[in-house]
Amino acid sequence: MTDLPALLDRLRTLQVSSVCDADKTLDAVDPLIHTLVPGARIAGPAVTVVAHDDHLALLVAIREAPAGSVLVVATNGGTKAVSGELFATEAKRRGLAGIVVDGYCRDRGGIAEVGLPVYARGTTPMAGTTVEPGRHGEAVQIGGVTVSPGDLVVGDDDGLVVGTVPQFAAAVPGAEEVERAEAALLAGMAEGRNLPGMTTLDEHLASLADGNRSVLRFTP
Repeated sequence: MTDLPALLDRLRTLQVSSVCDADKTLDAVDPLIHTLVPGARIAGPAVTVVAHDDHLALLVAIREAPAGSVLVVATNGGTKAVSGELFATEAKRRGLAGIVVDGYCRDRGGIAEVGLPVYARGTTPMAGTTVEPGRHGEAVQIGGVTVSPGDLVVGDDDGLVVGTVPQFAAAVPGAEEVERAEAALLAGMAEGRNLPGMTTLDEHLASLADGNRSVLRFTP
């Protein structure tokens, strides 16, 4: 059985690109959904919400979502802000890991000061209504990816990926190895070595030219 808190701790130390290198089957969210808090990292199980141009559903979800979870909000093409500084502040107070909105937020400056990881397509000053309770706890579509409750959402400045707990548990050791290799390459370049010379570039090119399958490898 996976130790989820330990897995999340390991994921938060890794670049999302390294995790993607370790498992290219993970679902990458549309990069137009981007961080509003540069430098923040997000990792946690999804709590899903559908809220179209109305943020009442988010207020309910923030009250009920467990600590450590990521609030994942589908707006179904909404154009109004459904989250902002107040929601980010309350989510942080309650210990949530972050908020992801396939739509728009507002109060960008305030959100940055709060520091909770928040991802959205952008910002708009116009908020929606507070009359629709929305829907909770169902699979939703965000950025072309289906997110089910309990799926892990992991992100940094490069973007977001989504997968199951077993997928990420299997990917983490490979991602850690990727980062060890990259650290060795960076150290080599700091010593004056060239990057191509620390790979199997020539062998790889020759193999491809002969029509063979080949994998470029690092040899730091």
